[in-house]
Amino acid sequence: MIYEIRKVDKENHEEVLSLRVTVEQQGFIESPAECLKDAEEWPEFRPVGLYADKQLVGFAMYGALLDSVGGRNLWMDRLLIDAQHQRKGYGRRFTELLIERMLSEYGEQPIYLSVYEENKAAIRMYEEFGFAFIDEYDSDGELIFRRG
Repeated sequence: MIYEIRKVDKENHEEVLSLRVTVEQQGFIESPAECLKDAEEWPEFRPVGLYADKQLVGFAMYGALLDSVGGRNLWMDRLLIDAQHQRKGYGRRFTELLIERMLSEYGEQPIYLSVYEENKAAIRMYEEFGFAFIDEYDSDGELIFRRG
């Protein structure tokens, strides 16, 4: 299988907007439309489509964001796999590829992400990739995890 991470642009924008998560997951992540709006407001974010054998299966967003002391922290801010493509290993594979891409683009450094405590499956997966809860919460009450 060929996996690709492509920048969201004019060619795939509408297709990305059509991605959906399951009903049970809707409270865990913003819709692609909300994510792309955030990316317009925060140019540090890089929204990307996730492709398996040239078919769009998901969406992610990452970037180096300013922290409270003037530095930058690398964030894997959003990751979703479309409902019809879940339970095929795409979330795990694209997490691995996103980590590689982020470290390649920004250099070796810690990566942060946030996740709701109720999202146990995502927490287990992130822990398998070396992320650990750092005893901090974001402004929405999500647990903040760091890798590295």
